[in-house]
Parts: sequence; structure tokens; C-alpha cells
Amino acid sequence: MRHVFPCPLRWSDMDAFGHVNNVVFLRYLEEARIDFMFRLARQAASGAFTGGSVVASHEIAYVRPLKHRPEPVVVEMWVTKIGAASLTVAYEVKDRAEDAEDRATVYVRASTVVVPYDLEKERPRRLTDEEKAFLKEYLDDSATGTGAA
Repeated sequence: MRHVFPCPLRWSDMDAFGHVNNVVFLRYLEEARIDFMFRLARQAASGAFTGGSVVASHEIAYVRPLKHRPEPVVVEMWVTKIGAASLTVAYEVKDRAEDAEDRATVYVRASTVVVPYDLEKERPRRLTDEEKAFLKEYLDDSATGTGAA
């Protein structure tokens, strides 16, 4: 299963050439990840990720430029790896598909390694069983977030 997050484009997202700036795409990924981990995960498991988390790394492939427009893009997100003390999520930033036959235009493919973090002790921690159970619902380790179009 994938988490689908509609993300509006803001005027301030544009660079001098009228495209979404490359750095802004990381903000789109963050918005989808926050919705996933702090809204969905906590609805499914009230204690999930309440202690915090940090980003260990990002990998991003810019597939094509995205020009300003009134319609939002869609950030699809899924889990590709669940470790003892980390998880990897993948994303596609793309247009909304009109139907099952429609191949939506993809603008970015990316992945992020997230480490659960104990804010009080200021150190990484292990994923809880509750968190792992939630993440497994979104696990698809056959589809990574980066790579050729």
C-alpha cells in the first residue's frame, strides 16, 4: 500500500526560471513523511513515533522539471526497508493519475532513511513492535524510490 499525499504548489516554490526549485522538492517529501508518521502512524498506533525521529540521508533523482500551476502534485510514499533502528521510505512526486490506465507524469523519485530518536536521551532508538506493525502495511521492498524513468 502507498500513502498518497496531495501537495499544493506555492508561488514561493518557484525559481527564476518558473520551475519548482530543487530544494523545495525535499520540503514536499517532508510534508508527506510528516503526514505519514505523525498523523497516519499515530492514528494506527497511538504511541508511534512520539519520541521523535531524524533523517539520516536522502537520495533524490530529478526526472523532469515541474512548472508552476494551480493543481497540486501527488507525493506517493511507501516503505522499502524496516530495520531494527531505521526505516527507508521511497517517494514519487507526480501528477494525479486520472484512472488505472493513466501513467502519471513523474517529476521526482527519492528515498529517505529515517532513524527513530529518543529526544530525552538525545540518541537513536529501536523501532517499537507497534511502529513495525504499522510500517509493514506500507512495505514494498521491490519498488525503490530512485532510478531511471
